[in-house]
Amino acid sequence: MSALLITGTDTDVGKTVLTTALAAYWQAHRRDPFGDSEAARTLGLMKLMQTGVGDRESYHQLFGNGQGIDIVTPLCFQTPVAPPIAAEREGKTIDLKAVWQAFCGLQQRSDFVLVEALGGLGSPVSWELTVADLAREWRLPVVLVVAVKLGAIAQAVANVALARQAKVKLKGIVLSCVKPVTEQELADWTPIDLIELLTQVPVLGIIPHLSELQSVEKLAQVAANLDLERLLPIFYSRY
Repeated sequence: MSALLITGTDTDVGKTVLTTALAAYWQAHRRDPFGDSEAARTLGLMKLMQTGVGDRESYHQLFGNGQGIDIVTPLCFQTPVAPPIAAEREGKTIDLKAVWQAFCGLQQRSDFVLVEALGGLGSPVSWELTVADLAREWRLPVVLVVAVKLGAIAQAVANVALARQAKVKLKGIVLSCVKPVTEQELADWTPIDLIELLTQVPVLGIIPHLSELQSVEKLAQVAANLDLERLLPIFYSRY
């Protein structure tokens, strides 16, 4: 499947930074990433569903000029809590069929689709399903964003266990510096060798701390330092 679901261990762990970094890289290189004028043309960018204000607005601020990126957010709620609770408070329902149809339409129009989840892998998307359940049912490959902080190892291990229990195809882990950290803190809190040994999942790179998401060029540079062969495989599928 030409899609990738970006989820995390929790809220505010850097999912939007990774999503927009990959989109920025796509925008910068989509016409000729490896000297091929027939490279992929259109990227679908989808927020699975949104509560409150945030990611959808960031997408449009960065990429809303129509340069090869198709932005879709099928469900939005004003209340910044878990979707089933937000929907209940606003007298609405979670229409997962509409979300699925929006995703399918985006796939038909795009060469590749990035889907940013909400919350963490275990966050509810309805009263019955979590993000992990949806990833399994939709057969979406997943990348897990883990914030660099004390306790990150345990969170990575627990979420990988959840992914395996839910039979989610986990492509890898990306570490995210949501706050400024020293090299020593990075090594102590998120030792890559230990995380890979305990989870048996590759770490695909580290996102540095970014104070704001305003520079598409900077975001593209961040993505360039990640394992793009796993994160944007369409760029490599021809080789």
